[in-house]
Amino acid sequence: MADQQIHVAVLMGGLSSEREISLRSGNACAQALEGEGYRVTKVDVGRDVAARLAELEPDVCFNALHGHYGEDGCIQGVLETMGLPYTHSGVLASALAMHKERAKAVLREAGVPVAESRLVSRAEAAKGHPIKPPYVIKPPAEGSSVGVYIVREGQAHPPQELHSADWALGEELMVERYIPGRELTCAVMGDEALGVIEIRPAEGLAFYDFESKYAPGGSIHELPASLKPNVYQLVQKLSVAAHRALGCRGVSRSDFRFDDRPDGTGELICLEVNTQPGMTATSLVPELAAHSGRSFGELVRWIVEDASCNR
Repeated sequence: MADQQIHVAVLMGGLSSEREISLRSGNACAQALEGEGYRVTKVDVGRDVAARLAELEPDVCFNALHGHYGEDGCIQGVLETMGLPYTHSGVLASALAMHKERAKAVLREAGVPVAESRLVSRAEAAKGHPIKPPYVIKPPAEGSSVGVYIVREGQAHPPQELHSADWALGEELMVERYIPGRELTCAVMGDEALGVIEIRPAEGLAFYDFESKYAPGGSIHELPASLKPNVYQLVQKLSVAAHRALGCRGVSRSDFRFDDRPDGTGELICLEVNTQPGMTATSLVPELAAHSGRSFGELVRWIVEDASCNR
C-alpha cells in the first residue's frame, strides 16, 4: 500500500471535446488510487487549474485528461512551470504525438510504417476529393475518433458534414490513404510492450468510432489477437519503436491497421500513438495490463510511481 501522506491530484474533465470520457477515466483512476492507499483529490480542470493546484499542493498530478489542453503539451507545460511531478508523457512528446501529421514524420524516420497523407483546408476537402478514394478525413489533433470520416471507393463526393456552418473541429484537416483490414492496438508501459488486441466494432457499427470505443458492448476485443507469432511480435516491436521515437513516457498505446485480406497488401501500418490512453471500464490499456498480470490498482500505482518533472 502507498504511504497515506502521498497526495495525488487526479486531473480530469477539462476543456476538450473528450471531456466526458476524461471524467470517466479520472473517476476510475481516483477510485483505484484510493484503493491503493493514496490520498486523492479529483480536480475538474478549468482555466484556473494553476491556482487550484497551488492551493491543493499535491505531491503528484495524475493526468487523466484527454484531447486539447490535456494531451497536447498544454497542461504538461503548466505542471513543469509549477514544478509538480506528473504522469504520462512530457511537453514535447505530448504535443508531437497529438498532431498526427507531425508525428508521422518522426515515426517514418524511425522506421515505423505509416499511411500516406497530407494536410488540406476544410474548404479544399469539402469541394472535391483531395485524394483518390478510399481515404480517411480526420482533424490532425483530435482523439477518440472525433471528426473521423471514411470516404469509400465510388463515393461521389466528400462528407457533407464538412460544409456545416457549426463545424467546430478546425479548418485544417488530414486526408489519409484508407488501410483496409484489421484494427490492432498495443500498449507500452515504460519500455515494455504489453499484449496485442484486435478490435472489431459491434454488429451494426461502421468502424471503431467514438461509440464503439466507449459504449458498453460497442466493440469486441480479442486478446491476445489471433495473429502469426512474427506479426504479433512486430506489432509489439513497432509500438516500442514509436514510443521511443516520439519520446513518450509512462504508458502509451499505438494503433495499427493490418491488411491480411486474401487479396490484400499484407501491410502493417501505424495510425497513431496515444500518450493519454483511456482508463475507463471499457478501455484497452487496463485490459492489456490485466492480461500481463497487473491489476488496475497495480497499473495506476505504477503510473504514479513513474511520475516526474522534466519528462
